[in-house]
Amino acid sequence: AGQMSRVDAVEIAVRKAESQRGARPCVVASDAFFPFPDGLVAAIEAGATAAIQPGGSVRDAEVIRAADEAGIAMLFTGMRHFRH
Repeated sequence: AGQMSRVDAVEIAVRKAESQRGARPCVVASDAFFPFPDGLVAAIEAGATAAIQPGGSVRDAEVIRAADEAGIAMLFTGMRHFRH
């Protein structure tokens, strides 16, 4: 949702999805890596069953652990996608 806060971005995206078609189940895609597990955890709590992101954070292991603990698939693209 283009927010500075990862958790706020997830919450806005969930609200928009719920108003249109419902947010569960869903897949989360990020154009930048998750620097902390918090954004991914918020998506998981909203019903995400998989995630795709570039990876590359010094905390990737923590993010991977959060995905593993929740039992969701996570794909790393190895490429950041935003252009600013």
